[in-house]
Amino acid sequence: MLAKMSVVDFLDETASNSPVPGGGSIAALSAAFSAALAQMVGNLTIDKKGYEQVQEEVKSVAKKANKLKSIFVDYIDKDADSFNEVMNAFKLPKDSDEKIEYRKNTIQEATKKASLVPLDVAREAYKMMDIIKVVVENGNKNAITDAAVATMLARTAVLAALYNVKINLSMIKDAQFVESVAQEVSKLETDVKLKEEEILSKIAL
Repeated sequence: MLAKMSVVDFLDETASNSPVPGGGSIAALSAAFSAALAQMVGNLTIDKKGYEQVQEEVKSVAKKANKLKSIFVDYIDKDADSFNEVMNAFKLPKDSDEKIEYRKNTIQEATKKASLVPLDVAREAYKMMDIIKVVVENGNKNAITDAAVATMLARTAVLAALYNVKINLSMIKDAQFVESVAQEVSKLETDVKLKEEEILSKIAL
């Protein structure tokens, strides 16, 4: 499993001629790092003098960030697995009309799944920015730059995941599916950039 690799091994595998882990897995990893940083800022605020009034809120967001971190780690492998399903579908036999039809349908379904996995990553990474906003506003000011990095990593995770959605959409024949997902992609792309600007504007150095 990719998620169980050491950092060095993961980087080497990414740099190899293997197509996985690719951009989708890296998007999930970026989101996981973002969640970890948000949790860290929360933990650096808990039980600290001067932050007595925000303890419950900070404890809550640290807990939520921890849960999201685990979710994103799972998506590192889910994205790779969905890509492999597409590749396996292309390898199906096509020596009869029935097999050709089955192969075509299997490719389409696998590609739909491969577009929905990074879309889920983008959705969750965007939601996570509200958690990051809390630690930016109420977290330990000595760790404010860590919260800023969490913000930028979350933005990157969303946009990177959405690029993986879009390349898969280009291969899907179901026009209604493509239109629906493309609309959501466009909205997320716009919203995440605005959200990042909003959060970073609260950080004065």
